[in-house]
Amino acid sequence: MRRREFITLIGGAAVASPVPGYAQETDRMRRVGLLLGIAENDPEAHTRIKAFQQGLRDLGWFERRNIRVDYRFAAGDSDRIKAYAAELVGLAPDVIVGNGTPGIAALRQATSSIPIVFAVVNDPVGQGFISSLAHPGGNITGFTFVDFEMVGKWLAMLNDAVPNLSRAALMFNPALAPYFDVYLRSFEAMPRSIKAVVTAAPVRDTAEIEAAVAKLARDPGGSLIAAPDPFVVVNRDLILRSVERHRVPAIYTYRQFVQEGGLMSYGPDTADIFRRSASYVDRILKGAKPADLPTQAPTKFELSVNLKTAKTLGLDVPPTLLAIADEVIEQRCCVLRCVSPLLALSGHVEVSSRCPLSEANRTWPK
Repeated sequence: MRRREFITLIGGAAVASPVPGYAQETDRMRRVGLLLGIAENDPEAHTRIKAFQQGLRDLGWFERRNIRVDYRFAAGDSDRIKAYAAELVGLAPDVIVGNGTPGIAALRQATSSIPIVFAVVNDPVGQGFISSLAHPGGNITGFTFVDFEMVGKWLAMLNDAVPNLSRAALMFNPALAPYFDVYLRSFEAMPRSIKAVVTAAPVRDTAEIEAAVAKLARDPGGSLIAAPDPFVVVNRDLILRSVERHRVPAIYTYRQFVQEGGLMSYGPDTADIFRRSASYVDRILKGAKPADLPTQAPTKFELSVNLKTAKTLGLDVPPTLLAIADEVIEQRCCVLRCVSPLLALSGHVEVSSRCPLSEANRTWPK
């Protein structure tokens, strides 16, 4: 083969096969809307946005260069969610990423043509957002969060940590997370070895949060399961203060609760879900249809434990639970004496800035 023919062949192949992992050049700025159900100043919101932006960058999409993202934060307000959904649809973006049941319901009501990618949404089939997980149909697809089996996992972890556990209340706002009633019925219908009773604790305002926790504290053996919905996340400071005051053990879905003083959290890694959601945005911007993109389940889960809170509650977290934890938080300088060989299997131990042996919020890796 002549040198000129070889160069021409290689050059043609390079044009025909773009570098994988990078967005194709376009003649116009692409536009994406992102609707979050939580507040803009919430650390969990920062985590999700950062992960989504990183996912876009990994695929060659850079804000203000070839993509524009319009962010809206509803802070758990149902009226604001509807208003922001209509506002984003009015901007006529190429695709909208929505978070949570109220957001997807509002976006679905506002448009049947603009592609929608949901992130951190429960029971999308049961709620009528998609036809099936494998074949979503319509203009909506995305990434799910928890299913009804998670109720059993939360209860099992509480049972391991709380002696004589006899009952647990699942706290959620039925207006924002109606599927948890269904989850509870499904869970109760399953055979199980843990005899603790799980009941619903619906809350619609802050007064009902206080009342629900106080009710749990009236008799020994009660614990709280704080379900993941925007209302619970927005009001987590009140929930954390209330369970501390009434000395009620609680488990949460988001590790942010544990970092702010909660006992335990277990749930899917929201940052990973939002990072992965960027891959569907990329595929839709390149011509894929939501109806052809199967819904995906979480692939990464996190367990966090706060040993200081456990001690305050008089609980001895079993070594078997610590061994599988991704993160064990201890806010006193005696943390170094609390690290057992089993913690070599866990994520890491964080030492607060108040500890004289640490630098500000230094993380000690495993």
